[in-house]
Amino acid sequence: MIKKLKHLMLGTTLADSELGNEKFNIFWGIPVFASDAISSVSYAGEEILLVLIPVLGMLSYQFFLPVVAAIIGLLVILIFCYRQTINAYPQGGGAYIVAHENLGQTPGLVAGGALIIGYVLTVAVSACAGAAAITSAFPELIRYKALLAFAIISLLTWGNLRGLRESAVMFGVPTYVFILTMISLIITGLIKYSLGLYTPEQQIVVVQQTGDTLMFVLLRAFASGCTALTGVEAVSNGVPNFKEPTVKNAKVVLYAMAGFVALVFFGVSALINLYQIQPDSKATAVSQLAGAVFGHGSAMYFVVQIMTVIILALAANTAYAGMPLLTALMAKDGFLPRRLVTRGARLNFSNGILFLFASSSILVFSFNGDQHLLLPLYASGVFISFLLNQYGMLVHWVRKRNHGWQIKAIINGFGTIVTGITLIVIIIMKFLSGAWVTLVCIIGLVYMMRKIKEHYDVVAADLKIDSIQKAKEVIHTASSGKVILPIQSLNRSFLKTLDCALGCGFTEIELYHITDSKERAEALKASIEELGINAVFRYEITPYRNMNEVLLKHVEREAEKLGPRRSLVIMMGMLVVMNPLKKPLHNQTTQRLMKELETYKNVSVFTVPYLIL
Repeated sequence: MIKKLKHLMLGTTLADSELGNEKFNIFWGIPVFASDAISSVSYAGEEILLVLIPVLGMLSYQFFLPVVAAIIGLLVILIFCYRQTINAYPQGGGAYIVAHENLGQTPGLVAGGALIIGYVLTVAVSACAGAAAITSAFPELIRYKALLAFAIISLLTWGNLRGLRESAVMFGVPTYVFILTMISLIITGLIKYSLGLYTPEQQIVVVQQTGDTLMFVLLRAFASGCTALTGVEAVSNGVPNFKEPTVKNAKVVLYAMAGFVALVFFGVSALINLYQIQPDSKATAVSQLAGAVFGHGSAMYFVVQIMTVIILALAANTAYAGMPLLTALMAKDGFLPRRLVTRGARLNFSNGILFLFASSSILVFSFNGDQHLLLPLYASGVFISFLLNQYGMLVHWVRKRNHGWQIKAIINGFGTIVTGITLIVIIIMKFLSGAWVTLVCIIGLVYMMRKIKEHYDVVAADLKIDSIQKAKEVIHTASSGKVILPIQSLNRSFLKTLDCALGCGFTEIELYHITDSKERAEALKASIEELGINAVFRYEITPYRNMNEVLLKHVEREAEKLGPRRSLVIMMGMLVVMNPLKKPLHNQTTQRLMKELETYKNVSVFTVPYLIL
């Protein structure tokens, strides 16, 4: 039943040989890797105005577009810098690989931790912003905003669990529809304004009395708007997900992303400026703009809202494309649980996808689906990874000194300076608003990853065999082993276990019985003797019903008696009940004993299943 449900939800299992067919070409790679940055039009401009308008009032529109232009200029710089990362590191990994190889383990972990937190926030913020677009069109749903965001995350998780190619087709087409929709909005809005068909309403804005200087306010607005740059690194992280030639295709997608973001972000921001759209808790800036251009309640208004929801879902999908690959790389290096390396039935890193689903869902409900509360946590982590990537690339070119390294080093050196200054601005301006939470989380994540690595190193050292001679010294021959079979009664399950022990060739078999009655023990001993088997029957009487405790103490005593090249095996029968409704009718004594016996390093434990239909 479970297999059929899994097949229905996720599709057929794919063979490893089909992995090449599950990679992206340029057409499908653009929506998967560029949608995060493209989706920024739905909230980045609004975040800038949320800073400017309460302080500057209607004067905000004089400074709004210059701030947007500065952010787009920073985007162009990052695109040139990440183009070099793609060339130098076609295996993917982005900031983690670059920082780890060129700056050392700790910077690499900081970059990886910042990227992981950034990906989780990408999903949470995008889903919440998508829910806000829905509630802008249907205000009566605002109380269900967190549930709507969770539904978006669930849909994305399902699509990505089905596999790379199917998630690209499922989410790819709407991205291009969104771009065309926004271009239609920009063109129609500009024509309507130029013909004098729309006059902005004269709104009274209450200006807060603050001691902030103009430069301080503009820096805060710039820091808020830098959320538009999240997702830039996704292409460099996901280079292995592209079809051959992977490097060329990844760079084309990077350029296309920059072009679409510059066009749509600046175009929509220009309309917001012309139409003097102001932030509203009940409606997003894009919703107000679409209402002003197309008319509230018109077909095109709802098209804009629907496509905004979809592009924000796709922005979250960028994280689903990038984070599982990143965590798989880090897990392969031993800094995250190994299970994150394993590909699922559809050739994706399904454990990484499920981790992203769980962590982003927790954030959504913790912040009640409000993207404005989540956004201050966002940009600081992203720019930490940007900075470490650029500095790592600078060190890379200086070390390699291959053809043209000076120009490449200058580009990444300039990127280091720009991203470093931007990071300082963001941390200072957003520290109390939530940037400190991101910094604390990164520190905690780095500490945890170090501990995971230490654990794997200890396990590897404990398991390591230096030579065949060492291996021979470790091996215990079966003929010298002793096996203990706990027995409660002479039944079919025990007889199957006994038959297994006899067939394994143990030279010393002990049947161990625990009871509260000497008469019952003697009766069972007589029955065992009638079997005529080469085994020793021992029993122990306890009036306290602590049979598990008595057995464990007996095993401990026997283990202490073991001489060199001697082994102790505990073999127990275990009832296997197939009917799930009947499983609760049986206790889990064997399972509990196994968990206890697993802590004895020189004792092996075997269970012999006996099937109950």
